Amino acid sequence: MLEALFESSRTTKRIISLIYDTVAIVTAFYAAAFLRLGTFNSQFLDKDVTVIAITLVVSLAVFIRMGMYRAILRYMSTPAMLTIVGCVFISALVLATASFLTQSRLPRSIPFIYLTIALLLIGAPRLMVRSVIMMLNRRSVDLKEPVIVYGAGYTGHQLTLALQGSQYKPVAFVDDNPALHRTVVANIKVYSPKMIEALIRTHRVSKVLLALGSTPNSRRAQVIKRLESLAISVQTVPAIPDILSGKARIEHIKDVEIEDLLGRDPVSSQPELMAANITDKVVMVTGAGGSIGSELCRQIIQHRPRAIVLFELNEFSLYQIERELQETSEFRTNHINLYSILGSVQKEHRVETIMRSFGVQTVYHAAAYKHVPLVEHNIVEGVRNNVYGTWYTAEAAIRAGVESFVLVSTDKAVRPTNIMGASKRLAELVLQGLAKRQNTTIFSMVRFGNVLGSSGSVVPLFREQIKNGGPVTVTHPEMVRYFMTIPEAAKLVIQAGAIGTGGDVFVLDMGEPVKIVDLATRMIHLSGLEIKDEDRPNGDIEVEFTGLRPGEKLYEELLIGSNVSGTQHPGILRAEEHHLSWEETKNLLDDLDVACHAYQCDRVKQLLVEAPTDYKASMLISDSVWRQKQNTGKLRVVN
Repeated sequence: MLEALFESSRTTKRIISLIYDTVAIVTAFYAAAFLRLGTFNSQFLDKDVTVIAITLVVSLAVFIRMGMYRAILRYMSTPAMLTIVGCVFISALVLATASFLTQSRLPRSIPFIYLTIALLLIGAPRLMVRSVIMMLNRRSVDLKEPVIVYGAGYTGHQLTLALQGSQYKPVAFVDDNPALHRTVVANIKVYSPKMIEALIRTHRVSKVLLALGSTPNSRRAQVIKRLESLAISVQTVPAIPDILSGKARIEHIKDVEIEDLLGRDPVSSQPELMAANITDKVVMVTGAGGSIGSELCRQIIQHRPRAIVLFELNEFSLYQIERELQETSEFRTNHINLYSILGSVQKEHRVETIMRSFGVQTVYHAAAYKHVPLVEHNIVEGVRNNVYGTWYTAEAAIRAGVESFVLVSTDKAVRPTNIMGASKRLAELVLQGLAKRQNTTIFSMVRFGNVLGSSGSVVPLFREQIKNGGPVTVTHPEMVRYFMTIPEAAKLVIQAGAIGTGGDVFVLDMGEPVKIVDLATRMIHLSGLEIKDEDRPNGDIEVEFTGLRPGEKLYEELLIGSNVSGTQHPGILRAEEHHLSWEETKNLLDDLDVACHAYQCDRVKQLLVEAPTDYKASMLISDSVWRQKQNTGKLRVVN
């Protein structure tokens, strides 16, 4: 019952306090009269209802006005208790004044007796409740999970304050700054990082909370690497910009972000490039509900476009990004027009109609099938969407007078070993051919590696597998990949588009490649778990190697040749690569269209190999429909 009372709303508690004080004032008055007169049947009491009524109403009004019901009992301090004394003193003064003004025959000593009793009835219970709460809190603190806070600066201090009512009990600060060692912050001692192992043993800590504020990613990575060997769970507070903007609260503890593990500081943006193709323009994003497309929309809306056309095949994804953008301050403040359009990039006439209707000036083409194994099992649809969807959208853009068209490409387009990569390389060739054919629309292609947290990324997969107790599945012990955060990739795509002059292939600086098995191992360690293998049979999580899937490579590349030049942005390079004339490209597209229409997957692969895509195709055809056709010997072609 006490717990239910303590957990009730502030309004409920205030009402209960008000009712209690009403009873206490009346009780104090009659108790004072009884002590002075020795009886409740006095001739005075029946005639002094007016006095007690005035005292009650005025006293409660004074209590409310002086903020007596705003004080939180568990945090009640000396000033709050002095407020109670002052309120009760005023109540006694009101009683004496009312008695005098109504010419009551109450003895003059009653207000003094009333003052003593009212103080006991109103003040003492509050002190008792406060003591009970503190006792319960002390018990709950003993049950809380002890944690070490890494970072004793502003963020760490705010974190400890925010954790007071949580499941965590900070037992020590650890900080790299020697000037803070052996000092006390928020009643918690600060230690050197060298002491962290001893602190973990002493306090039986199983979790470290990182409160590093705006520390660069490279420095955060060093701290995290130091903690990896301790088999302790490591979590972090949200980024300071997210806290300041209201997107997150400091007590929202979360798992360490993978960008912290990479130790790669994002390349800074150039405002003039970010705004060049967006500010006061009508911008269209195809695949607007996808991982890259949605982030492009988030970046675009921050640079005051006149309108954004969200073009997406998936209804729910479109609804999600539309709702998110409508809730941004930029949308409300800048009165940006937002148009959510359902449709497929393979419907050329509809795409052109949309572009003409809204007067689209800039297109970011992010619509594509990107999951390598799925495209291997759906060859024709992968080629249709990635190659012809790009071609049709580009042709529509030319006829609609679009100024800039940017293709979101991939590192898998470089010497591809799968249909997805080959189709994206052919999409690049299509745009390069169109760039030579006309000069109305500036076509650019931006090529980059894996983005963290995108649909199909290994990172959320590993996290889910660790949560479920494993095993964590890695295709090959030597597999490496380039990684970049989604926001950084989107910003660089926008800036590359502004640099383009026509037919440019841009490559983003992805930093150093990351070994996938190392990434999995680090994620396991930072969850406070150990690898389970032959050397450590008592470990927690196994790493299982499943073998390369159809079309997968051990490593990815960003450049086909060595002919590369810099641009005005240090994170963006321009690649000079061989491409076809438009006539050659058109002949290839016509032949490929016939093969797709007939569902000749072998012919589709052959044409992709013969094209200048450097496609290294395997003999195996994994397309599910094709294999079924081979098994049954039947495939009906429908016009």
